[in-house]
Amino acid sequence: MNLSLKPGAEGLRAQLFHIIFESDTPGAKAFDIGLILAILLSVGVILLDSVEAYAERYGMLFYVLEWIFTILFSIELVLRLYCLERPTLYLKSFYGIVDLIAILPTWLVLLIPGAHGLVIVRILRVLRIFRILRLMEFVGEARLLIDALKRSLRQILLFFFSIFMVVTLFAALMYVIESPEAGFTSIPMSIYWAIVSMTTVGYGDIVPATPLGKSITVVLMLLGYSIIAVPTGVFSAQVIRSIREDRYSEEACPGCGHERHEKRAYYCLRCGTWLDEHSEDPRKKEEEKKEEKKKDDNGDDTDKNAPQDSDT
Repeated sequence: MNLSLKPGAEGLRAQLFHIIFESDTPGAKAFDIGLILAILLSVGVILLDSVEAYAERYGMLFYVLEWIFTILFSIELVLRLYCLERPTLYLKSFYGIVDLIAILPTWLVLLIPGAHGLVIVRILRVLRIFRILRLMEFVGEARLLIDALKRSLRQILLFFFSIFMVVTLFAALMYVIESPEAGFTSIPMSIYWAIVSMTTVGYGDIVPATPLGKSITVVLMLLGYSIIAVPTGVFSAQVIRSIREDRYSEEACPGCGHERHEKRAYYCLRCGTWLDEHSEDPRKKEEEKKEEKKKDDNGDDTDKNAPQDSDT
């Protein structure tokens, strides 16, 4: 939840705020999941409506469904603005703009006579899919992926910068070697060829003609195969690191010094020492109670077995 967004008042507005903008209650999670499904269905309708065969056969159904989704999302936007203390703050945010743009095209075509040219703006309704990025924040796995992306961002950016330098070098070399008739009319066009070759896509619109150029192309393709897994490995390593940090603790055992225990662990895996130094081991208390009880039992047995003084 954005900390700058606050409920407008206590009562109904506060309840709506907790359901719509938060996701720590069953009602809020149900609202988020239902909204995600509605967004996916609405985007699916738009995609199917763009297929001519489906549009001719199910055009009326798509039209009705689109109006249903538009009305639902309009009601949802009104509720979002109603429960906020400062509605304009949300409308100025990225997701507020997405919400507004997602419903405007349908209403504008209806309200403005002769606005058939605005139908092309309907494609902007696909922006609804971006809201899933925010709605999925309550999922723990998504949080791990976001943490991994943040941690690996510098390494990935450095990797792409290095690749761009290599691509530019090869492109400049091919621009000198190959002729414009082969398609190498400029260095930017050669950069396009180098990227296509390094990613092993091979469109075939620009092809080297000289033996030297073909040899350089082979080297570039092999280089692309060898480094294409680098960003994947960096990201995977950060995902594993995030999972480990989320599951394991770095605190050492006070008894043997062993690290990397699970956060929910109470005792050391190696020596069995109580890990929480700020509280007393409950097992120790139970043992002390057992010792005291054993001593008391032994004392009672001693008293019973002691010789009784006879009356004289």
